[in-house]
Amino acid sequence: MARHSGRGWYGRMVAAAVGVTAVAAATSVWTAQAGQSSGGTARHGAAAQPAAPQQQKEKVAAVSPVIAHASDGGAHAVNITIDDGPDPVWTPQVLQVLRDNGVKATFCMIGPQAQSHPDLVRQVVAAGHRLCDHTVSHDTTMDKKSEAYQSQQILDAERQITQASGGVQPLYYRAPGGAFTPYSRTLAASHGMRPLGWNVDSKDFERPGTDAIVATVKRELANGPTILFHDAGGDRSQTVAALRSLLPWLKQQGYTFGFPVR
Repeated sequence: MARHSGRGWYGRMVAAAVGVTAVAAATSVWTAQAGQSSGGTARHGAAAQPAAPQQQKEKVAAVSPVIAHASDGGAHAVNITIDDGPDPVWTPQVLQVLRDNGVKATFCMIGPQAQSHPDLVRQVVAAGHRLCDHTVSHDTTMDKKSEAYQSQQILDAERQITQASGGVQPLYYRAPGGAFTPYSRTLAASHGMRPLGWNVDSKDFERPGTDAIVATVKRELANGPTILFHDAGGDRSQTVAALRSLLPWLKQQGYTFGFPVR
């Protein structure tokens, strides 16, 4: 999502879970590093007690740390990206609109949200969409925090999303509010998650009205192919209605739909 002040609504949502996150941080970092190790085969325990297949992490090749904006669909393709979910009310509605229009999207998920709604994460994966790590706390001041904090936010969310999906790892990392740092980009890329930006902010997070969201996307589309929407953080009925209008319009204009480059 575009940068908003402070931690935003997720700061309040996860405050009660901070103690749990802190205790889990060291374990999550070890788990993520073990999953990426080129030398070992065990992932979550000694060789005598191998993890269940759905808990194992395949080795992931590092990707570029440069923030991606382009589409793998070519010069006349757009990337639909959906931030801050999954949400039990709005994510199913967004999925339905995408299904109705035959469009695939990239869902940038908050780790605890994914952990709370694994059924929705698996629906996203089953429909052919891609996953993106959007951190644990949605802290838009991450770029001002320590490297240890950034690592915990990124790697804990990666673990939570991967577990919720049944073993499908996020392919991208989007910093809350675009609060990337060289360290966070390099860390995410080393775990196979391409840093993901956006070209068009639909401003749907502000709930300006469906017509305003549609007009913003049409006006800003010349800036590039990656469009930012949200499926959580409050009432997203305007987003659902805007997608219902925009997706057919984009097709009428000759656009196709792709995923962000990796």
